[in-house]
Amino acid sequence: AFDRVLTPLEAFIHRQTTSGILLMLCAVIALAIANSPLGEGYEHILHTDVTVGGGDLVLSMSLHHWINDGLMALFFLIVGLELKRELLVGELADPKQALLPIAAAIGGMLLPALFYFLLNQNGSEARGWGIPMATDIAFALGTLALLGKRVPPALLTFLVALAIVDDLGAVVVIALFYTADINMLALGTAGGILLLLIALNRGGIRRVMPYGFLGVLLWLAMLKSGVHATLAGVFLAFTIPMKPKLDTPRFLANAKGLLDEIRAAHDQEPNIILNDRMRGRISALSEGVSLAQSPAQILEHRMHISSAYLIIPVFALANAGIPIDFGAMDEIFADSVALGVIMGLVLGKLLGIAGMVWLMVKLGWSHLPHGLGFGHIMGAALMGGIGFTMSIFVAELAFANDPKDLLMAKTGVLLASLIAGVTGFLWLRIISSK
Repeated sequence: AFDRVLTPLEAFIHRQTTSGILLMLCAVIALAIANSPLGEGYEHILHTDVTVGGGDLVLSMSLHHWINDGLMALFFLIVGLELKRELLVGELADPKQALLPIAAAIGGMLLPALFYFLLNQNGSEARGWGIPMATDIAFALGTLALLGKRVPPALLTFLVALAIVDDLGAVVVIALFYTADINMLALGTAGGILLLLIALNRGGIRRVMPYGFLGVLLWLAMLKSGVHATLAGVFLAFTIPMKPKLDTPRFLANAKGLLDEIRAAHDQEPNIILNDRMRGRISALSEGVSLAQSPAQILEHRMHISSAYLIIPVFALANAGIPIDFGAMDEIFADSVALGVIMGLVLGKLLGIAGMVWLMVKLGWSHLPHGLGFGHIMGAALMGGIGFTMSIFVAELAFANDPKDLLMAKTGVLLASLIAGVTGFLWLRIISSK
């Protein structure tokens, strides 16, 4: 544990690649179940009502809604923590360094939406324009991980920054365009809770527990307001402090004193079970280590485990189960919703990301990261078409009352992600050497 030291970015990439591989496995399992005799039971389980609370305080939703509105709020909390870190101290903190992935992400959002809209300009189908805008960072990094050392580290960093800006764009789109009727009283309550959270931050509260308690209340208020409840996770993330309680010089001085006391206590009694003085000092040192790190970064690190191994896999199991009639594939490619999603994610992402990078470099406003050529950018642009998690989530919002269009949209997301992932993998494998 002491020898294995990872930077925050290395730890992030490691967790996301693991999550991506697990996500692929769960998506395949869900597809296999939905297209087997177990499919009916699978749908029945997802639509089973789950009730929490009692008396006048009761919240009842289907299991599917608990996953998409509740569990995904935790996913959005992690997304918000990632965004905050990147904007303050990460790849997006330096405007010059951030300009290229930000421009690439904007191109990779606008062009896919345009491709979709050109094929679906009228009727309820037009609501799906936001579906092909998002890139699934876990899936994309999981696919890149299969290439091993063929991929330059700078490409991973570029894709991470691009996908995080992409996530921010998806959050804004959901907040502005995919909300139900607004309950002003509930929205006002959510605003009051948000002000309380900001007051905790400004007041120097560095314990996570008060933020967690108010975060649950914020989620409930958002759920009743009509604005999608998962956005509570993003708002909560932006109020959790990034500044630690102890500055580094003070921590070092305290740690040195405690280590000297631990050493002296150990000389008297080496068995920690019998040595209360040594155990107390080690406990105090552990507490100091926590206070020397920012609450936001500690929470992000801890919650990434649950996100990678629980939240995202469960979401995939609940949402990737799409019954596919392989004998009617021609109908899928003739459907405007499915075709719009496929065109948006595959062609829109490729032309939007690669085209914007080319334009920025051509105009002299930015330059390619060291070790990357336009061939690598093309590969990243293809990988950007893997839109699984967020794209399916937006599809659920856009076509909540239209099962046929929802099925076509999800099918389009799966096919587009498969095409983008395979072509991106093969492209980068061909142009890259070990």
